[in-house]
Amino acid sequence: MAITGVMRPGHAAIRVLELEPAVAYYTDTLGLMETGRDEQGRVYFKCWDEHDAYSVIVHEADSPGLEYMGFRVDSEATLDALAGSIEGSGLATDLKWMPAGELRETGRRFQFRAPSGHLFELFASKTAAGIATGDLNPAPWPDGLRGMSPTHFDHCALSGTHIQETVRLFCDVLGFKVAEEIIVGEHDQEQIVGSFLTCSNKPHDVAFLAYPEPGKLHHMSFGTQSWSELLRAADIISKKDVMLDIGPTRHGVTRGQTIYFFDPSGNRNEVFAGGYLHYPDRPKIRWTGEEFGRAIFYHTRVLHDRFKEVVT
Repeated sequence: MAITGVMRPGHAAIRVLELEPAVAYYTDTLGLMETGRDEQGRVYFKCWDEHDAYSVIVHEADSPGLEYMGFRVDSEATLDALAGSIEGSGLATDLKWMPAGELRETGRRFQFRAPSGHLFELFASKTAAGIATGDLNPAPWPDGLRGMSPTHFDHCALSGTHIQETVRLFCDVLGFKVAEEIIVGEHDQEQIVGSFLTCSNKPHDVAFLAYPEPGKLHHMSFGTQSWSELLRAADIISKKDVMLDIGPTRHGVTRGQTIYFFDPSGNRNEVFAGGYLHYPDRPKIRWTGEEFGRAIFYHTRVLHDRFKEVVT
């Protein structure tokens, strides 16, 4: 499958209430690798199987949540073309070019705010630091891993308003496809309350969930390789007294295996495994309102209040 245009999630920048407890959590508990800091007080992290210099940026602020999410595109020419398309669509606001070097080891970026209230950016270049095993005769995993040690930053699920307009922006302008959606109501009263979008062959690279306030982070997700690694993550959560949300369990949407928990500032994290392969000709999967619980948590079939209401 040729992946062109927007290729994949590149990074997420999140706000935390206290920097050093967050750094300790993201390195020792989640198991990311710190790769640098900058003069603005931002700390950069990567997962062990990522070539790029970083995929998570953490900085201290008065409130937790998502600052922005970045997607990598296939070339500088594509970056220019998509910036023009976003500007011409009338679906985005707060359009802004960020200069090369404003983020460590990253080229120029084009920022825009979606109708959901979330800030996104596109970029075409970032230093390739390499994976922890190296690229020549690599072992299946590196020595010295800590915590849950996910392989990669997988996706964000974002809670906000104007989901249908946001889906239009991502699909009609940026070339994403809807892999799955959750709807409520019937016929001309249908409303999308959850949309799971992909720009690759994963079941989702970003998800949007209907919420009465714009611009909220529901969770930031990291990929692992197996159900057994999720069970190990659950043991680490208990051992280190991390606040558990739910899991380990399975989603109906995406078929992925999952566990949810919170960082010290209240940002929800997910460790995710499995799911199907998505190709451009794969039909969209739809879930109806009466099956909302089964769509999110396939085993318990109940969507608990904290999962619906707690966002940052």
